[in-house]
Amino acid sequence: MKIFVEPKKNIWADIIQRPTFDIDTLQTRVKEILNDVKENGDAAIREYTLQFEKVDLPNFWFNEEEELYNAQALISDELKTAIQTAAANIEKFHSKQLVSPEIIETMPGITCWRKSIPVDTVGIYIPGGTAPLFSTVLMLAIPAKLAGCKKIVLCSPPDLFGKLHPAIVYAAKFCGVTHIYKVGGVQAIAAMAYGTNTVPKVDKIFGPGNQYVTMAKQLIQQDGVAIDMPAGPSEVCVMADETANAAFVAADLLSQAEHGVDSQVLLVTNSHDLIDEINEMLLEQLEELPRKNIAEKALKNSKAVVFKNRENAIELINEYAAEHLIISCKYAEDIAEKIRNAGSVFLGNYSPESVGDYASGTNHTLPTNGFAKAYSGVSMDSFVKKITYQKLTEQGLQLIGTTVEVMAEAEGLLAHKNAVTIRLQEIAMKPERL
Repeated sequence: MKIFVEPKKNIWADIIQRPTFDIDTLQTRVKEILNDVKENGDAAIREYTLQFEKVDLPNFWFNEEEELYNAQALISDELKTAIQTAAANIEKFHSKQLVSPEIIETMPGITCWRKSIPVDTVGIYIPGGTAPLFSTVLMLAIPAKLAGCKKIVLCSPPDLFGKLHPAIVYAAKFCGVTHIYKVGGVQAIAAMAYGTNTVPKVDKIFGPGNQYVTMAKQLIQQDGVAIDMPAGPSEVCVMADETANAAFVAADLLSQAEHGVDSQVLLVTNSHDLIDEINEMLLEQLEELPRKNIAEKALKNSKAVVFKNRENAIELINEYAAEHLIISCKYAEDIAEKIRNAGSVFLGNYSPESVGDYASGTNHTLPTNGFAKAYSGVSMDSFVKKITYQKLTEQGLQLIGTTVEVMAEAEGLLAHKNAVTIRLQEIAMKPERL
């Protein structure tokens, strides 16, 4: 990690800069694939599956009758129990976010309320490969089912044998996914965005992915398909003081660094000595990681910052707006009250970010790349639309009518005014009730 000691504010932007890549070349290639799938549907998907996944699939739907039993048999009872425990916690946390409509009387005879309506069809993209993120199935399918979405469509890339990872299959069926397809990458996003003869078109797409998938999600918005949020490579910021455990902090940094070479970790501390201890632990723990090469490359993009003044540290952390923020400090709760920008916050030495990734109950689908300044992570709200309603009685319209007439006339919108005036005139002509 590159170390900065008491950096001046004029270089903070450079410190919190995320890794960059050639976006023009990336966008051009992604557009080509999106347009190909849009025009040629299943045929294009088969070609890209052969090109990128190295498997020739005549059909890419999941044959539940033939494949579900085999997938379940490949999962250990221990993993099944772990998935079930995590699912229960996720469901418990998210179910508390469901609220009943509250009817508000703003004036006598005027009632307003808001109701949550499920998104009809949602798409879930789940990366496969060396890190099959079956945990993301739980994070997305459970709130979708709780919200009442009619169709939950899952796409994930097949292996060289044309199979999906068994843990992804088990989690999907356990959580109520209704449609499963063996499609990966940009072509999966395109299939769900535009629909093919096999894959249904969805209304909103969720899920993580590499830079190609991320770019595809951003581009399909131009065609009216909603996505969960802007996202990029995974990241963590750890704020640590003399009460932190260096081995714990190193483990937390590595838990993000192993995601990918473009992942980033940021350490903010009041102790240069702690950085030295953490670096020692990083070297020691790296040797035990199967994904050592990935983590090492990610650490080259990572930084450590020393601030003696806690307020400066907090200000930098708010500017960074991390996807995950771990506060391994004395008085962590007090510090957390000053955090304005973060996807999810983990308090104290015994709250590793990986617990939130898997099983505590909170959602791990979070804004990255500084978008935590304006976006929230996935929640129940992500799977519903909020529709407002209002109902006026004659009394209500009489009370508010003049207000609307005056405002509409001031804006020069006389038809708006007349929609009220014509009703008020009709009410005035009615005989008075005894």
